[in-house]
Amino acid sequence: MSFQFKGVMPALTTKFTKDDTLDLALFEKNLDAQIAAGIDGIILGGTLGEASVLSISEKEQLVKFAIEKINGKIPVVLNIAEGSTRDAIHQAALGKQWGVQGLMLLPPMRYKSDHRETVTYFKEIAASTDLPIMIYNNPVDYKIDVTLEMFDELQSAKNITAVKESTRDITNVTRMINRFGDRYQILCGVDTIAMEALLMGAVGWVAGLVCAFPAETVAIYRLVKAGRNEEALKIHRWFLPLLELDIHPKLVQYIKLAEQETGIGNEIVRSPRLALEGDERKRILKIIHDGIATRPSLPDYLSIKI
Repeated sequence: MSFQFKGVMPALTTKFTKDDTLDLALFEKNLDAQIAAGIDGIILGGTLGEASVLSISEKEQLVKFAIEKINGKIPVVLNIAEGSTRDAIHQAALGKQWGVQGLMLLPPMRYKSDHRETVTYFKEIAASTDLPIMIYNNPVDYKIDVTLEMFDELQSAKNITAVKESTRDITNVTRMINRFGDRYQILCGVDTIAMEALLMGAVGWVAGLVCAFPAETVAIYRLVKAGRNEEALKIHRWFLPLLELDIHPKLVQYIKLAEQETGIGNEIVRSPRLALEGDERKRILKIIHDGIATRPSLPDYLSIKI
């Protein structure tokens, strides 16, 4: 495999202009802030990236732009969330053609596949590409639980190497490690329990609020991995009200608003999503502004070698 899934990997938002076109200049500003903070890779076209409303040509534009700007510093991963196996295989081939280094793969969209169908779906996509694949296991939002028994069968697909663990059951990290050892790299996909998952043995964090607070996110990861848990815990306790914005159906609107308020994004979303207004916007702004006002001083986390 060309790389391993590990470290802090932001699920980046897609920036739009007021005219509803890609805002690549603002995307680059956020990307620069992420790289400066020490992230380990990026994921494009995920839930936060509003993948469901992006055209294939827009995905191509984003991927190629990111790869050019990153220039080999960190890997670029493309999310695949399709309704049919054929379309998913096609998207995987396009990702390879565009130059991504890995894929994140959701179960089939819109159809609740059973055990056999889910495993077959993953295996057929994996067989179509040599790119490393991270399975996105999020039964809370996507209604299909990728069970331990499924992961057992998926061991034969050698390029399925990781899982984005988003079941929200922290004990699942231990269950995976107890059953499979280091066969699958486990990355937490839920911001509010990421520190706990890292302490239980997860090797990475597919993060959301990192889009607005990259340094704090990377600091927690590196401090935990260095065994400096008390320092990490202080940051985590400050961060939690913000991290809770990641576990709401409007996480895209909430996190984009946070990006705007920290100066590395804007709150523009693509319909059917609508920007926040009224009391809801005031409430979320208060959480964000309270967090900014009490932002902690960070140790020299970039000097920590993992």
